[in-house]
Amino acid sequence: METRAEELGNDRVRLTIEVPVHDLKHAVEHAAGDLAESVKIPGFRAGKIPLPVLIKKLGKERILGEAVSSHIGGWFRYAATRERMRPVSRPDYEFELPDSSDVPWSFTAEFDVQAKAVVPDWTTLEVGMPDASVPESLIAQEIEQLQTMVAELVPVENRGAQAGDTIVVDLIGEDGEGQQDLVLELGIGRVLPQLEEALDGMKNGETRELDYPTREGEQIKLTATVKDLKQKVLPPADDELAKAASEFDTFAELRADLEAKLKVQIEQEIEADFRLAAADALAKASKVQPADSLVEARASELVNARIEWLRRRGLPPELYLQANGITPQQFVEDARTEAREALARELVLEAVAEQLKIDVTDEELRDVVREQVVDQGETPVEEVDAVVDSIITHGNAGDLRDDMRLARALDRVVADVKRIPMDLAAARDAIWTPEKEQAEQSAAATPKLWTPGSKEPA
Repeated sequence: METRAEELGNDRVRLTIEVPVHDLKHAVEHAAGDLAESVKIPGFRAGKIPLPVLIKKLGKERILGEAVSSHIGGWFRYAATRERMRPVSRPDYEFELPDSSDVPWSFTAEFDVQAKAVVPDWTTLEVGMPDASVPESLIAQEIEQLQTMVAELVPVENRGAQAGDTIVVDLIGEDGEGQQDLVLELGIGRVLPQLEEALDGMKNGETRELDYPTREGEQIKLTATVKDLKQKVLPPADDELAKAASEFDTFAELRADLEAKLKVQIEQEIEADFRLAAADALAKASKVQPADSLVEARASELVNARIEWLRRRGLPPELYLQANGITPQQFVEDARTEAREALARELVLEAVAEQLKIDVTDEELRDVVREQVVDQGETPVEEVDAVVDSIITHGNAGDLRDDMRLARALDRVVADVKRIPMDLAAARDAIWTPEKEQAEQSAAATPKLWTPGSKEPA
């Protein structure tokens, strides 16, 4: 699909798009199929009317018009994505219907786009980076996990169930159906909070009536009977623990290995966080403002993806929100905030990539796709090339190419910004500046609009 872009000023663009014969023919066939379902012609079944007969009945212009109107939006979105444009308004189309589907056809779309970010000199940015030392508490936590792995379970006496205990319980409904000999470990987040709260304090042999939330968000009555209650007795942190829970013979060796692995993990996490902080600092310095329409579209994608994630795991979204003390309005507002921040980072990194003329070759893209296919381990070796070809031709290779391009732009920014200690960064953020005072005064003087996700105005 050939495209030609013309900047009209004031962040408005005219895009001329040429639709290939193949795509136009596909659109005509699709439109004809849809029309054939609704047209009645004696001697032909619905949906089985040949194209020449349909043209004679409805006219060529009707079919071509339906083909264009039903596909022009998709052609426009595809072309805008290829041109790395972010439309923020509905396009105004200009075109004349094609005379036939045997020749290429073109149309123009005029629309507003997201303003390009103005890239500041990122080499002057100072971004806080924490120290990679390993806290003693984290080492102790890892050691405790090893102790828990080889801990001895002993019966609980003279007290009720609490976090850390292993409980064997029968949960029986009013109809006599339920689960028997259910083994649960309390306090590790694998039990619904309502159920864990109901079981808390129950003693061995005790029976209790409780309300249990279903996956549909309803409450049912259950009878819980504790049949066994045990607690973990942790072994001492010594050489015997090292031999029982690791490949080391001494506790000193075990501890040194844990600290080394934790340090690598912390360094990786710090670097990932620093990359995000550098992108945020650059976006803040550029003062880029994503358009509201882009924010709403991205937020909607995030909300739908999270709801689908919950449903795939058998968790009703309403129950999840209730258990975590989140209102639906807060859920959506959090998605808006995340969407706005992500878009700001993308916009400024796109500007960096354009300024540095960063691109990703077809061969580089192919290498990454191949690596991903091989890493998944689901494709036979002899079929890898065919799968890679299919992904690049029909998959989301364009999105992957853009992600690689932005990642390389961020690599450059991260390499050039100044890394400073976190305490210095915090101190500098707290320093008064005339710009901050002006911004605070402006914010105080501007009336705030109430929204469903915010507090009532005073």
